[in-house]
Amino acid sequence: MYHVVPVAPGEPQRAGGGGGSPLKKKRSHEGRPLVAVSLLGCVLVLAAVVAWCYYSASLRKAQLLKAELLELDKDGFVIHNQAGAVVFSMTFRSGTLDLDSCKKERNIMSCTRSDSGKLNFFIQTVRLKDTVMCYRVRWEELQSKRSVEHAMAYNDSHWYGGAETATQYWPIRIQGEEEPQPFITSDVYSNRKAFGGILERYWLSSNATAIKINDSVPFHLGWSEKDRTLRFQARYEDSPFRPPEGQQALPELSYRVCVGSDVTSIHKYMVRRYFPKPIKVPSPEVFKQPLWSTWALHKTAVTQEKLLRYAADITKHGFTCSHLELDDRYTADYGEFDFDPQKFPNASGMFDELREDGFQVSLWTHPFINYDSVNFGVGVEKGLFVREPSGELPALVRWWNGVGGILDFTNPEAREWYSSQLRMIKARYGVTSFKFDAGETSYLPRQFSTLVPLSDPSTFTRLYAEMAIPFSERAELRVGYQSQDISCFFRIIDRDSVWGYELGLKSIIPTVLTISILGYQFVLPDMIGGNAYPNRTVAGLDGNSLLPDRELYIRWLELSAFMPAMQFSIPPWAYDNEVVQIAQKFTALHESLVAPRVLELAGKVLDTGDPIIRPLWWIAKDDEATYKIDSQFLIGDDLMVAPVLEPGKQERDIYLPAGHWKSYKGEHYDKGPRYLTDYPVDLDEVAYFTWVH
Repeated sequence: MYHVVPVAPGEPQRAGGGGGSPLKKKRSHEGRPLVAVSLLGCVLVLAAVVAWCYYSASLRKAQLLKAELLELDKDGFVIHNQAGAVVFSMTFRSGTLDLDSCKKERNIMSCTRSDSGKLNFFIQTVRLKDTVMCYRVRWEELQSKRSVEHAMAYNDSHWYGGAETATQYWPIRIQGEEEPQPFITSDVYSNRKAFGGILERYWLSSNATAIKINDSVPFHLGWSEKDRTLRFQARYEDSPFRPPEGQQALPELSYRVCVGSDVTSIHKYMVRRYFPKPIKVPSPEVFKQPLWSTWALHKTAVTQEKLLRYAADITKHGFTCSHLELDDRYTADYGEFDFDPQKFPNASGMFDELREDGFQVSLWTHPFINYDSVNFGVGVEKGLFVREPSGELPALVRWWNGVGGILDFTNPEAREWYSSQLRMIKARYGVTSFKFDAGETSYLPRQFSTLVPLSDPSTFTRLYAEMAIPFSERAELRVGYQSQDISCFFRIIDRDSVWGYELGLKSIIPTVLTISILGYQFVLPDMIGGNAYPNRTVAGLDGNSLLPDRELYIRWLELSAFMPAMQFSIPPWAYDNEVVQIAQKFTALHESLVAPRVLELAGKVLDTGDPIIRPLWWIAKDDEATYKIDSQFLIGDDLMVAPVLEPGKQERDIYLPAGHWKSYKGEHYDKGPRYLTDYPVDLDEVAYFTWVH
């Protein structure tokens, strides 16, 4: 029977007719931990689901940012080879990618934001053949005008290419810390820390990787010895680069990286695909017989009498001559195109006499018209000169022979005027060709304007180099930028009469190898013995003349005999009869042994662009020892040369890659690779070896 329990006033009545039993209250208290556990379980399940979703998204993002051996993250990217080793790595120094803005569509990964705002970034993968994979990379700022910089790591490999430099090493040595500088052509004889007159935006690695910076980039190059990186930077601020007309100064850094199976094959691929090739082989006579220049011997004191005596002495001592090169200074003023009547009283008669004696003559020329030349007024009147930024007045420039205007080769009128002056003097005297000096952008004013604006100042170098095309059979240039298709001889910059790597004898092989890798194969290695400037010379036998050190001269001569062409100025007879005999021996060896090989290889350059002078790794692709050898080289694949480049030495260590080699002494060396230590090389010898098939 139920009892009704009265409810106190104000107390709510509980459902079920009362406050519930004590048992029910006990059960209610016991259920609370179960609810808490359930809630905790739900939270844990939810967390697991979130974590799984995040993990799945991360996996998808990781897959999104991978493509054909390349991995991208916010700070840069790395490329692996087929074996999985990292062969290339690039760090984004100027900003980081916002990975949430990235996507992948087929073979293109792209991003639209960085930590500084909007950008156009992409990496496109291009498999061009089974052994070559390439990646097109572009970082284009859409809001910020600051610089874009990527840093390429060395990755324990050896790098080659870039530019001719005053202190030239093979492979490249990173020394010190250098902020990015404009990568433009400069005269490294006068500015030893600049980039040289022959350069290309191309580097090659022993890891079988290569990088080529796009032409449109306002490109600056720096490096860090501490970080072991090359710093690639694009900028317009505080730079000689200008954006194309009508475009904002928003920098863009774009390039392509290609990875191959070995260093030789990837270089062959890059050259065939991206470098222009010469259209013909220059004069075979220059490859066979030495060129004789007046410069180191007579400097600016050359006269008609001295030139005729020089030619007579060449014949008297039994030497051949492809042509005589009449250097600075045969005109009365710089910027004129006829002979100084005081120094050359009968120029026509002189040319007739030289022709009768079997000599052809080329003349020195340059792009400057000094203010005291009669042609300076002509240039001003016709508007032929590079101008000040306003475009109203010609800009005066200082060069090594004074002050004047520099011809504006973007101006068709200036090009035609200069070319017509050369044609006139060529026709009047029967001149065979010209030595085109200078042409570096370092001789442009710091601020200037040209008829056609120059986005890239080095375009000026290319335009100047084109002036040699009508005379290319025996023409000589010392500058090149995208100029590999100009079929003339490219001379390395003037050398000092010293042994070392700074414009000395040891720098010749690294420099020739470097510009060969850049696509310039018809190389003149400058004058035997160097330029004989007073602080680099010793007194001659007559007590008056200043000569390079005798041993240096002989070793220089021997090295030059194995280069594509030989160039004398200081004559062998300035020393003694032994030097004359050594010179006769090596000019004959050049003509009989070296020139036929060089000419055969030169014909192939037109199709392939492959070097004539090659590094040892060209035939020993997996031999790490060959990556660092800078004192030996190959002519083609089967003639290896190891000159002596140290004073006081009549022996040297020689590295023979694997194979069967025969020395110039008749010795045979099989198998290998092997070192020949202290191999004897007399003062009148060069060690060379031929591959025996």
